[in-house]
Amino acid sequence: MFPNDAFRALDRQECLRLLAKVPVGRVVYTRQALPAVLPINFALDTDASVLLRTSPDSELVRAIDGVVVAFEADEFDAATRSGWSVVVTGRATVVTGPAEHERLSQTGPTSWMPLRDAVFVRIESEMVTGRELLGTRVAQ
Repeated sequence: MFPNDAFRALDRQECLRLLAKVPVGRVVYTRQALPAVLPINFALDTDASVLLRTSPDSELVRAIDGVVVAFEADEFDAATRSGWSVVVTGRATVVTGPAEHERLSQTGPTSWMPLRDAVFVRIESEMVTGRELLGTRVAQ
C-alpha cells in the first residue's frame, strides 16, 4: 500500500472545531431495516454532543430515540479538491427534562422548518472520527 499524503486523520478536538463551523449534517439511522440518511441542521452542546431540533411526531424521532446512530457533517471545495468530513457515533435520546428542554430552547439549534412543539434529540459523541482531504488545484 502506498502512503497517501492527500488524507490526514483528524483528532477529536479538530473534529469538534470543524463541526461547530457548519450548520447542516446528516443523521444515519435504520428505517424499516434499511439504511437511511436525513440531512438536518444541528448544533453542538457544551458536552460535545450533537443536538437536533425536530417535530415530536417525526419519523426520525421514532426511529432513533434510544438507538445508536451516526451523524456526519462535511465541507468540500471542488475547485481545490480539498475539505473534511467528521462522523459522530453514539446513542440518540430525546431530551425529556423540563429544565434541559428550556435551556436548549434558548441555546440549542433552531430548526429551518417551522415547528410548533419542538423536541430536542441529543446524540452522544461516544466516537468522533474525521478526515481531511488536502487537495491541490487541478489544471484546466
